[in-house]
Amino acid sequence: MRNSHLLLFASLLLLVGLACNAVAPSPQSTNPSTVDDVVESAVATIEARQGSRTSQPAINASTSGIITADLESSLMALYERANPAVVFITTEQEALALANGSGFLFDSEGHIVTNNHVVAEGDNFEVQYSDGTRSRAELVGSDVDSDLAVLRAETVPEGVQPLVLADFETVRVGQFVAAIGNPFAEQGSLSFGIVSGLGRTIASTRPADNGGTYSLPEVIQTDAPINPGNSGGPLLNLQSEVIGVNSTIRSTTGFNSGVGFAIPVAAVSRIVPSLIENGSYSYPYRGIGSSPLPMILDMQEQLELPQPGGVYVTSVTPGSPADNAGIVPAPSAIAPGGDLIIGIDAEEVREFSDLISYLVFQTDVGQTVELTIVRNGETVTVPLTLSERP
Repeated sequence: MRNSHLLLFASLLLLVGLACNAVAPSPQSTNPSTVDDVVESAVATIEARQGSRTSQPAINASTSGIITADLESSLMALYERANPAVVFITTEQEALALANGSGFLFDSEGHIVTNNHVVAEGDNFEVQYSDGTRSRAELVGSDVDSDLAVLRAETVPEGVQPLVLADFETVRVGQFVAAIGNPFAEQGSLSFGIVSGLGRTIASTRPADNGGTYSLPEVIQTDAPINPGNSGGPLLNLQSEVIGVNSTIRSTTGFNSGVGFAIPVAAVSRIVPSLIENGSYSYPYRGIGSSPLPMILDMQEQLELPQPGGVYVTSVTPGSPADNAGIVPAPSAIAPGGDLIIGIDAEEVREFSDLISYLVFQTDVGQTVELTIVRNGETVTVPLTLSERP
């Protein structure tokens, strides 16, 4: 059939060519010896052109369509796998509804991860699964500084599987993510976006001993819409793995403005097991205060420091590990004379979040760390034994 079409097309070309020659013959043209030669030449030309077309890359519209279809399929599969493990939480106090939020099944024992602020002040808790099943739940443990808490549901519907935690080292800015939760009590809502940033911090709602605040490092920023009621729900990669717990938004209206924050899975995997076992989590503590101001070049010169990076010590809590280790604070946040921490256990410290991240995720209470410090223009190493955060 294909050869017949080609033969017909070649014949038409021959007739057109003969007609053109009759109207305007070219003295330099040569007539083929036979009609078969013309047909063979035309067919060869057509086949060559068809081959060149098939070798061209797919057009953008087709590629876009394939990508869109694949992404759509991934999101639908993600929702089918993850949504059954996401719960709607009702927090009550003295039989009155106090707050609503989200959570997700952490293990086969019925433990549910959520935010501390979802369950704080509550004395009675109820969870509802995507199939409508309701269960009473009890508070197992909570941690204000990470805004994490764990409930234990009395029942879990048959077939509902806990969500899997992702490897935090694989999280990258720009990767697609999805949030499942219950914004404005609309149960089982899916929103979609990307990881907008890494290495953010969330301040604790309780004050630190030096008058400042404790903070959680390595927080994930996302533009996936997060609204009231999403708190405590999972932030997922396209493999349906938890990369974070949706916690808060930055907004002037109280509603989503494209800047949401999720507690990193690194904190979940480290803190939640302790909440289940002990009801609380013990953070390593050093007793150092630092200026919240960025170390700009003018400040570096004013403080007589050899480099802008590092943690400039502005206060040391009496009796703390830092005090016992002999860490020297500056007379004030804008006066020279304080220690500049530039490393911990051979890991570079460029800013305060680097120091906090290492302490929270790489050390334990009672562990001795080696601080690399610039003091009076000299670099020294100081051992410091961590205690428990008060």
